[in-house]
Amino acid sequence: MAQEANAVRVRTLFLSDLHLGTKGCQADALLEFLKAYDADTIYLVGDIVDGWKLKSGWYWPQAHNDVVQKLLRKVRKGARLVYLPGNHDEFLRDFIGVNLGGIELADYALHEAADGKRYFVIHGDQFDLVVRHARWLALLGDGAYSAALFVNTYLNVVRRRLGLTYWSLSSWAKLKVKNAVNYISRFEELLAAEAQRQGADGVICGHIHHAIMHDQFSGVSYVNTGDWVESCTAVVEHYDGSFELIRWAETTQVPLASPTLVEAAIGERAA
Repeated sequence: MAQEANAVRVRTLFLSDLHLGTKGCQADALLEFLKAYDADTIYLVGDIVDGWKLKSGWYWPQAHNDVVQKLLRKVRKGARLVYLPGNHDEFLRDFIGVNLGGIELADYALHEAADGKRYFVIHGDQFDLVVRHARWLALLGDGAYSAALFVNTYLNVVRRRLGLTYWSLSSWAKLKVKNAVNYISRFEELLAAEAQRQGADGVICGHIHHAIMHDQFSGVSYVNTGDWVESCTAVVEHYDGSFELIRWAETTQVPLASPTLVEAAIGERAA
């Protein structure tokens, strides 16, 4: 496989929750990340394209198209790409088992790492009781999350003007609100239990936009890839079988949201 100049070569790359087709997607940061890393195998762990948002209104800037083209270019250069749809791109579940231009579509995968350990890879919405049994509530929650992102964008414009670093309102709420903490814990437990049932040593998932790696469930590794809306995170497997959670915004120290358009909007409202 041809490698991009100066790119870090890894065995496997796991990405989820890009939410292409939404204004919250950090496509420019993602493009820089994809230029910086090459992988033998790439897993797209769901919610890559946000079908929910695209149904309500089309939004697809050039940067989002560039992300798709970049991934396809990696496939043409020899990378294996496995797409595991999530709830926001569930329309692709109609094509499970199909190979679309070199992209393998599957409901889940069992990934064998370089050290022989096996990982159950899945988006995770299948284990979210709200998504499974109260879709209307999930849609309501998605709207509330979008509202939080909108407020957060303006808040961080002010923080940048004060010389402060980026701060995530929704991430703070997830860790401070008791029900949210319990929800995350329960979600992790269900995924770890399913990994055990599958005979795997760990689980790699997305869905809840909470990037983390730990071994708190009887030796079962829990890995969540996070998202590219707020945290800009990904997981890579190195050639020795070790896993690394990459927080791209912290690595590059680039602001997660470009202030230009938001500051212009503030200026227009103030005028």
